[in-house]
Amino acid sequence: MTPETSRYADFEALRDQAIALRREGLSLRQIRDRLQIYNNDLLHRLVKGEPPPEWTKRPNAKDDLRARARELRLEGKTYDQIQLELGCSKSSISLWVRDLPKPNPRYTPEEQRALMHEGLARLRGARDEERGRIRSAAHQEIGALSDRELFMAGIALYWAEGAKSKPYDRRERAIFVNSDPGVIETYLAWLDLLGVERDRLGFRILIHESSDLDAAHRYWADLAGIDTSAFAKPTLKTHNPKTVRKNTGDGYCGCLVIHVARSADLYLRIEGWWNGIVAQARARLR
Repeated sequence: MTPETSRYADFEALRDQAIALRREGLSLRQIRDRLQIYNNDLLHRLVKGEPPPEWTKRPNAKDDLRARARELRLEGKTYDQIQLELGCSKSSISLWVRDLPKPNPRYTPEEQRALMHEGLARLRGARDEERGRIRSAAHQEIGALSDRELFMAGIALYWAEGAKSKPYDRRERAIFVNSDPGVIETYLAWLDLLGVERDRLGFRILIHESSDLDAAHRYWADLAGIDTSAFAKPTLKTHNPKTVRKNTGDGYCGCLVIHVARSADLYLRIEGWWNGIVAQARARLR
């Protein structure tokens, strides 16, 4: 008998009483209070081997989920489908149903690939619709373009895409090169706003040597509203076998070069306008 049990005259007699109370359906707390035994270790030893009464057992909240998960698995449901219906983790589902046979695949590999491509097509379509909605809303935000707004836009456009004179190479000429038709149209509208006569404009195409030169001339002539005979000799880019061309296809028309004759004064004004914009922007940052 341990020092702890020596406080009690007859351990076996206490055990008999504790077992009897346990079989009557009493909980450990009730047995403790009835026998006035406040040592938990001793109390558990007195009732060792006797199962607790049913009413003291806490219900397992996951028992119903486990049973339902097994039912669904036997119906051929996947882990994802079971998780969607029951809201429990896949790790729990795996433990509950791992002894059950795997369901037969719902689709053949070919059907799965077809469904995947169909889903991707729907996703791309939804994304394209969202992109179109954003572009359309932004388009509407511009509204009517005032002369002042076109003037400022043209200055920034030229300084970003046009030829610029360098301290080490003074070339004060207005030369603009771009492949984007919208950019070309905006630049031409800007020149019209500035009063630059169309007969001062020279046009030339910069294009890869393997492209359809005649088609490119027709394309840019229609866009600029000129005759194909107005073009100067094109500049052809030779093919580098070490590079892989990305700008291929029927839509490739090269770049259009627009040169303004007698444009030294115009170029200096553009440079001054741009410096004025920069000065105002810099002041806003301070």
